[in-house]
Amino acid sequence: MRKTAVFKSVLADDDSLDRACKSIPEEACRHSTRNYKANLYNGAASKLAEQTAGPNLVIPWLLQAIGAPVWILGFAMPLKQTFSLLPQMITAGYIRTLAVRKTVWTISGFIQALCLILMIPSAVYLNPFEAGVAVLFLLIIYSTASGTASVAFQDVLGKTIDKGQRGKLLSARAFAGGVLTIAAGLIISRVKGGSITTLYLLLVAGAVLWIISSLFFQSIKEEPGAVKGGRNAIKEAAAGIYLFKRYKGFRRYLYARLSLNVIEIAVPFYAFYASELLGTSKAGLGLFMMAIGVSQVISSPFWGRAADETSRKVLIQSALISVAASVVAVVCYFLTDQLAVYAGLLAAFVLMGLAEAGVRLGRKTYLVDATPADNKSTFTAFSNSLVGVLSLAAGVLGLIAEKTGAAGIIAVIGVLSLIAVFISAHMPEADDMLKE
Repeated sequence: MRKTAVFKSVLADDDSLDRACKSIPEEACRHSTRNYKANLYNGAASKLAEQTAGPNLVIPWLLQAIGAPVWILGFAMPLKQTFSLLPQMITAGYIRTLAVRKTVWTISGFIQALCLILMIPSAVYLNPFEAGVAVLFLLIIYSTASGTASVAFQDVLGKTIDKGQRGKLLSARAFAGGVLTIAAGLIISRVKGGSITTLYLLLVAGAVLWIISSLFFQSIKEEPGAVKGGRNAIKEAAAGIYLFKRYKGFRRYLYARLSLNVIEIAVPFYAFYASELLGTSKAGLGLFMMAIGVSQVISSPFWGRAADETSRKVLIQSALISVAASVVAVVCYFLTDQLAVYAGLLAAFVLMGLAEAGVRLGRKTYLVDATPADNKSTFTAFSNSLVGVLSLAAGVLGLIAEKTGAAGIIAVIGVLSLIAVFISAHMPEADDMLKE
């Protein structure tokens, strides 16, 4: 019986049989294995949903297929990024008033599923302009729900998973997401001519997956927590500004987070660059997506263990890898052999996938480990809202690409990533962020 229990704990990446929980209550510790698995399954389903019907690729394809104006296509990603982050200042104050916060994520998942489903009649029954505006409106609601879920996720993670295990869990979710990204890339690479029917089926599949992921998250055993300190958006913003002024370590984290944001929005520009060099078809872009999935599978176990040791170094190393990806990609511009260009771009996509996975996992682990359990939502919401404001300026990168070409924007991303290396190096370790 003991051997079976040990085997199951290894599969769940839980070592509670060997030690007591350090940073969560005993009641939560008793359910740590169950919660780890539920969170992992939730991550697998939600990652697949993002790739099956996500704003990065499939929704822009839908806008293109229905003949929406080009300016609508250009607004899709900036709106997604902004409304995923900016409204969190409002939602965090409400989330603080809830003793059990997992239901916020569950409801958000159902809202995202509904938005994907409603995009289908919008595309079928409205003219191209009206359909494009409707899809953008639904994307705003979808992204706002996603951002709200992010705040709740940080709180639930801090309440249910012990410190030292959070990076491993996030890496396991990313690993599952990487495997499923490969599958999604294979599916996309086989789409013939961007069939509108196929796109509708992908939207339905994404909606179903969001529902499944919501049910897994709802199954997490979350003990009731503190409900004091609930604030409206103005008070929440004031609380965030107070924390920003009070803690030098928090300010340095935010400076690093802002500089690292370019890595998280870089992949679409790499896809644009690849299409400029190779005239890449949708099938080719599917292969590049598979390359990113491979990088996530390779990096996830490493990043998770490294983040549990020092998430600060994960962010520095990720920025360095982004610099390397930019160098490899720019070199491809000067190559004459198409096969060499294709191989170089695949390598650049793998490196960029490594960097993106490291930044996302590192910053999440850092903030969860650095902040107190009763105030995580404020730290998370303020930092995300600040990045959301900055994301509105991401259109500048598109203007640079229009003026300099795709190679110019890749070079700019490399320079900005190098700057992020130095800014991240001046961050304190997570345990020291709130030291006066």
